[in-house]
Amino acid sequence: MTAATPARRHHGNRHGRSEEARQAVLEAADDLLVEKGFAGVTMEGIAARAGVAKQTIYRWWSTKTDILMDAFLQDATEDLTPPDSGDVARDLSEYLRRLAWFLGETDSGAVFRALIAQAQHDPAFAAEFRTRCLDVQRARDRLPLERAVRAGQLPAGLDVPAETDRLVGPVYYRALVTGEPIAHAFTDSLAEAFLHHHGQAARPGS
Repeated sequence: MTAATPARRHHGNRHGRSEEARQAVLEAADDLLVEKGFAGVTMEGIAARAGVAKQTIYRWWSTKTDILMDAFLQDATEDLTPPDSGDVARDLSEYLRRLAWFLGETDSGAVFRALIAQAQHDPAFAAEFRTRCLDVQRARDRLPLERAVRAGQLPAGLDVPAETDRLVGPVYYRALVTGEPIAHAFTDSLAEAFLHHHGQAARPGS
C-alpha cells in the first residue's frame, strides 16, 4: 500500500467537513428536538451535542430548520421508501403501517410534526418546506398507486393524487391533529376499503 492509497479526509475543528460530522449534526438535531421541543433547539446546542464547532455547521446550513429538514429527508428516504412486491394489496398495507410508525413513533416523526407547526406561522419557511419536504413526501406516498396503475392492478384513469390523499390522509390526520394511536388495524382498514372500492382483494400486512 503506498502513501497515496488512503482516502483523503478533511479535518477542521473536530470532524471538519467529513460525513461523520454531518451525520453527527443531523442526529444531534433530531435528539434535541425530541428532548427540548422546537424552541429549545439552537445552533449552539446542536454544535455542542454533535461535538463540532458552530462555524462548521454554518458551512453547511444557515438555520436549524435547514438542519431539521435535511434530517427528515434522510430518515424518510431510509425508512419510507415504499415496498415493491408487485402486489398492490400487500404493498399498500405494508406502506401504511410503515408510514404510521414513522409519523407516530419515531424521532423523525417528531421532527416532521415540528416542521409542520413551524410552517403555520412562517410563510417563507412554509414555501421552502413544501418544496423540499412535502412535495417529496407526497411523491413517495403516490408511488405504490402509480406502480399499480402501470401494472394494470388499478384503473388506468385513476386520479392518483386525489386517491393518495384519501388513502393516507387519515394517517396524517391522526399523527398531526388528533394524536390518536395509529394501530395496524386502522391502517389495514384503510387499505382494505381502498382496495374494495377499486375491485381488489386485501392482503394481510407483513
